[in-house]
Amino acid sequence: MIVINKVNELEKAVDALKHEGKSIGLVPTMGALHEGHLSLVERCRKENDVVVVSVFVNPTQFNNKEDLRTYPRTEEADKKLLQCAGCDIVFMPTVEEIYPEPDNRIFNLGRVAEVMEGAMRPGHFNGVAQIVSKLFMMVKPDRAYFGEKDFQQIAVIRQMVKTEGFNLQIVPCPIVREADGLAKSSRNVRLSGEARNAAPRIYRTLHESIEFAKSHTVDETIKFVTDTINSQQPLMEVEYYQIVDGLSMMPVSSWDESNYIVGCITVYCGGVRLIDNIAYKK
Repeated sequence: MIVINKVNELEKAVDALKHEGKSIGLVPTMGALHEGHLSLVERCRKENDVVVVSVFVNPTQFNNKEDLRTYPRTEEADKKLLQCAGCDIVFMPTVEEIYPEPDNRIFNLGRVAEVMEGAMRPGHFNGVAQIVSKLFMMVKPDRAYFGEKDFQQIAVIRQMVKTEGFNLQIVPCPIVREADGLAKSSRNVRLSGEARNAAPRIYRTLHESIEFAKSHTVDETIKFVTDTINSQQPLMEVEYYQIVDGLSMMPVSSWDESNYIVGCITVYCGGVRLIDNIAYKK
């Protein structure tokens, strides 16, 4: 495994590999790696000759400066995990290397970027598109791997790939969970003991809502999930719970409206913002 910090060195390395006819897979991450990230690396390893993993906390996708400041950074541990996971190239640039000058590009991401996370975090998805498009241009991967925990982000990246004309496959990968159901996340380390004990209630409620939905409307199911989690206040508070078409991200009003329906939730748990989702129809 080689560690690269410079854009020109990364481009030179991947160009040489592509010249040899090797397929390249990319796993973009912000570090603080856990088993969820490693599952992406494992999938990438199976489907490509070369595995490239980026580790970069991208400032342009944070609309909350405090969230950026406190985001966990564990570069040495990340490198050890990636070496064990069979990564070939780790790209760990500085902010100055990625953004030698401000990136003022505004992407046409459409309605998929305007709801849920897009509404709650203005500019977030444009920042995601900035860094992911840069990585795609540098690595020119055949496939790129993203976790389904960030469900809306995958739809946004697919839209960006379409509008920018990138020639690659976006590969969504299932959520990896703790034994108690909590979706693995780099932010979980910020949970207090009390909040960590409460956090599995999020997925447990989502899972219970699948059975509830069989005899109730979409609106009733939203209320069930929201009220159940909010009953844990003041420790837990739902920021939003929306039930949407799994491709367009647009809210549905009935279960017959789409063949692919997903519930997406954001919960503040002990002050830490956690996201999760569950499929009702797929």
